[in-house]
Amino acid sequence: MAGILADRAIRALWDEGRLKAEKPLDHDQIQPASLDLRLGAKAFRVRASFLPGPSKRVADKLSRLSLHVVDLSDGAVLETGCVYIVPLLETIDLPQHLSASTNPKSSTGRLDIFTRVITDYAQEFDQIATGYSGPLYLEISPKTFPIIVRRGSRLSQIRFREGQSLLREDEMLSLHLAETLVAAESPIISGSSIALSIDLQGSGPDGLVGYRGKRHSAVIDVDVKAAHDIYDFWEPIYSRGRNELILDPDEFYILVSREAVHVPPLYAAEMVPFDPLVGEFRVHYAGFFDPGFGHVEAGGAGARAVLEVRSHDVPFILDHGQIIGRLVYEHMREKPEALYGTGLGSNYQAQGLKLSKHFKAQD
Repeated sequence: MAGILADRAIRALWDEGRLKAEKPLDHDQIQPASLDLRLGAKAFRVRASFLPGPSKRVADKLSRLSLHVVDLSDGAVLETGCVYIVPLLETIDLPQHLSASTNPKSSTGRLDIFTRVITDYAQEFDQIATGYSGPLYLEISPKTFPIIVRRGSRLSQIRFREGQSLLREDEMLSLHLAETLVAAESPIISGSSIALSIDLQGSGPDGLVGYRGKRHSAVIDVDVKAAHDIYDFWEPIYSRGRNELILDPDEFYILVSREAVHVPPLYAAEMVPFDPLVGEFRVHYAGFFDPGFGHVEAGGAGARAVLEVRSHDVPFILDHGQIIGRLVYEHMREKPEALYGTGLGSNYQAQGLKLSKHFKAQD
């Protein structure tokens, strides 16, 4: 049966030796439709991002491009503007009927940490071909804040897929009518995707619409929750009745969708990271939405999509209600044992505008 593998099947990959690691899996590492990936003990600082190509291994490239090695055993700082390659603890041995794809975790994207998984002989980032057997590497490039990481830190996640799992347009229409995928009066559905628009009216008495990242900040430890003051790292943005926002080039923004999002238990979703049809900006570094996100029975009623936005090259004006991205939906191969938000330490169920888990809650 075609579809995304659920938690039970991911656990079976581990039990069968198709998924291996240098140490046992963490108790919460398997998510409803994905597996968190963990950093190994070394980070290679490289001159530039790269792909190995069809005839080379990543290690072959590292031997030529590496500038120095950073020991992550006890934690180390990764600086902004630098590119690092980290061998991951996990290795995979996919059968011929399974492929995989990867994405940054939600908290990774909300810190403006650009990550991509690379495999040996790869010609694309974040895409793992059917039958691939070998190591996994993570490219890491902090864009706004310097970060502290260590062996075992989890910045990325992997989904396993059998066959063609995307919904057809007629299936999307039927599912939206039955389950309300996005809370929009006139949903825009095209192919396997449904549009999301931006909320620039804001919330609360001051009309808070989002945050812009401050440069030259202190470091953020990616493994520590609720440790940092918001205003040391972020500049709040208010609507002031204008209902529009000018994106400055190469600045990083946390915004939120106007619509609540729903991912029913038998489906998984992913945000399209860049859609040139709606503007020259990138939306949502961390694209995976697990089964149960926004689902009433999992405590997620009213959950909206937090958007990590960066404009490219030119200033760009966003207006309230403007389409800013699209969600694509895929079939699950089976219902997960645990839905998003049900006892998995899920940080963003029932969310509105929300920064990453690393920041202290506002009074």
